[in-house]
Amino acid sequence: MNLSEKTIENVEYMIEQIKEKLKVLNLGAIKPSHFDEEMYEELKEIYDMVMKKPSFSPNEMQALVEELGNLRKNK
Repeated sequence: MNLSEKTIENVEYMIEQIKEKLKVLNLGAIKPSHFDEEMYEELKEIYDMVMKKPSFSPNEMQALVEELGNLRKNK
């Protein structure tokens, strides 16, 4: 997968991978449809960081989820 391209498919892929890595319990809280290409660079930075770390403290997980919440597109 070429994540250098700003596509909806890449956004969906990154969100799903982040959710899986963080073992998000409330799967409805983070949905790919909540994000678009406008915040692609920020989402990619979070994705890269999450994929590099082997594990996360509860505080780190909370901070990541909050940051993802800040990136959600306005409804």
